[in-house]
Amino acid sequence: MVRCPAGTPAGQNRPSRRAAMAADTASTPAIPVIDLGPYLAGKPGAPEATAAQLRHANETIGFLTIVNHGVPASLVEEAFAACARFHAQPLDAKLALRVDGEFRGYVPVRGSTTRHSRLNADNQPNENEAYFMKRVGEDAGATDRWPAGLPGFREVALRYYAAMDALAQRLLPLYAMALDLPADWFAPHCDRPLTGLRFTHYPPARYGANQFGLAPHADTSFITLLAQNRVPGLQLRTTDGAWIDAPVVPDSFVVNTGEVLHRWSNGRFINTPHRAYNLSPGPRYAIPYFFHPNPDTLMEPVPSCRVPGEAPRYAPMTVGDYMAWFRQQNYGLSAKAKADAA
Repeated sequence: MVRCPAGTPAGQNRPSRRAAMAADTASTPAIPVIDLGPYLAGKPGAPEATAAQLRHANETIGFLTIVNHGVPASLVEEAFAACARFHAQPLDAKLALRVDGEFRGYVPVRGSTTRHSRLNADNQPNENEAYFMKRVGEDAGATDRWPAGLPGFREVALRYYAAMDALAQRLLPLYAMALDLPADWFAPHCDRPLTGLRFTHYPPARYGANQFGLAPHADTSFITLLAQNRVPGLQLRTTDGAWIDAPVVPDSFVVNTGEVLHRWSNGRFINTPHRAYNLSPGPRYAIPYFFHPNPDTLMEPVPSCRVPGEAPRYAPMTVGDYMAWFRQQNYGLSAKAKADAA
C-alpha cells in the first residue's frame, strides 16, 4: 500500500478554492530545470553531471523539468491538438470507446475516483475525462480502440507515443547512474515496458468539498513525462507540506518519480504528491505519458539501495500485480465492467 500523509481539504466553491490555493501555495517554484542537450550530444562528462543533477532532484523533491530533450515542439502541439479533437466529439462517440479490460479507451467526466491515495479523505469523482492508449513491445498500437471519425488521430497519437517511448529509454541510463548503478542496469528490465499515454480534458468546473480535476495522489509509474501546458493547473506538494504551482517552462517536459521507482530505490527517490485543477474559463488539456518496467519485474531494492541488516521498506511485488491493484482501486475494472465494455 502506498504510504502517504494526509492532504489538504478542498474548498467549498470556486471563489473559496482560489483563495485556498493562494493561501496554500508557495510563491517560489522549487522544480529544478535540467538541460539534456549536452548529454544527448554525447559531450564528455555530461552523463555523470546530468545524473548528479537528476539524483539531487529526485532525492529532494521528486520532480524536475527537462529542456533540450529532442522531442520536436511541433509534435507536442500536434498531440495537444489531437487531444482537443478527441474530446470535442459528441459524448456518444466517446462512450462507444468506453475503457476495456486492457485499460484502453474512454473514461467520462467523474468516471474515476482516486482511492489508492490517502492524501485526501473522501475524494469525490475526478472532474476530468480521459482517453487511454497502451502499447507493449511489438504489439505497439495493435488495438481497435481508436475513434472512427477522426482522420489522422491514430497516426498523430502513435507518433507522439513513439517519441515518448524513445525519450524514456534515453533517460534510463541517467536514472541508473543517479542510483550508483551501471548505466545499462535498467535495460533488461525495460525492454518490454508497460507504458501508457493519456489524453485528458479538464473542463471548467466549480469545485466543491473534496472535488478536484485530479485528486491528490502520487503516480504509480517508474517515471511520468508531462508536456508543459499553457493553461496552469498542476500543483505538487513539497517535503515541508506546501503546495506549489508547477512553473511553465516553454518546450519542456515535467518529469516525476512514480511509486515503482520509489519502491525500487527503497524509498531513496521521492514520489511526490500532486493534484490538478482547471480554474480557467476554458478547457485545459494534458497528455501525460507513463513508463513502467516489464510487467514481470519484481520491485525489490536495487543493489545500491539495500541496507545491510535491514528489511526492505516495501514488500516485493511485480509491476504487473501492482498496476492491477491500482486500476481496480481507481477505475473499478471488475469482471462486470470488462463484460460491459466488450
